[in-house]
Amino acid sequence: MVEEEPVGIRAAGGVAWRPGADGRIEVCLVHRPRYGDWSLPKGKLERGEHPLLAAVREVAEETDVRAVPQVRLTTVRYRSEGRPKTVDYWSMRAVGEGGFQPDTEVDDVRWLATDEAVRLVSYPHDAEVLGAFAALPPVTTTLALVRHAQAGKRATWSGPDDGRPLDATGRAQAEALAPLVALIRPTRLLSASARRCVQTLDPAAALLDLPIEVAGELNEPRPGQQPDECALAAAARLAGLAAAGDRAGVCSQGKVIPGAMERLTGRAYDWTTPKGGGWLLAFGADRLVGADRL
Repeated sequence: MVEEEPVGIRAAGGVAWRPGADGRIEVCLVHRPRYGDWSLPKGKLERGEHPLLAAVREVAEETDVRAVPQVRLTTVRYRSEGRPKTVDYWSMRAVGEGGFQPDTEVDDVRWLATDEAVRLVSYPHDAEVLGAFAALPPVTTTLALVRHAQAGKRATWSGPDDGRPLDATGRAQAEALAPLVALIRPTRLLSASARRCVQTLDPAAALLDLPIEVAGELNEPRPGQQPDECALAAAARLAGLAAAGDRAGVCSQGKVIPGAMERLTGRAYDWTTPKGGGWLLAFGADRLVGADRL
């Protein structure tokens, strides 16, 4: 009889970084007394938890560092306690630190230049993740770009299409998106003018106590308007936000996002975004340097 592969362990973590006093980038490592090792902060996902939420939470719990996620790094796979384990990592800019208190899980934290951290970590896979981080171009700001959540069927709505509201599934999707948008600590929320787009950001606005700005550049094409025109306008608005250094949560529409992403990245790809889904976008000035599907 063939034995079944044991259920895998899902975990997430991050390379938290900050500018050092000497101008070099410093990254954060933790020492775990149980294993006697130096490693990147990480931990297991809670039931139903999004990996990105887990990554930011685990970094905060192990290091007392509050960080804004930026770019997805290497995914590491190995066996732990006889089970396959997958760990997703993101680079994260440290934006706040509390008073670290040693405990039985992590008893020491060090901030080191990246090359020093590579030499200190106990495992080759951590060195690989640090290598991927070191290869990143500079990131100056992060945007969360989402497509509106589900809003029933256009054919069954008798009013103007822009007035179509979220349905029950869409409201649940919007609630689930709110903590993901909040991870980037946005200072602005922008939405296409359709009611379903604004409603998708409503839970994030309540969570963050931010107003929602309506931006026509994020709208789908009107009759007689060329799709390329809308894609260019949306891409320009996103690049403008990034150039200004604004961290923003942005909600647009399914006929706009793929074209805007193609123009921002300069490459053809399946940028189709499901309703209630989106992208974590990292920019260096107005240039997109990382796009991670949410």
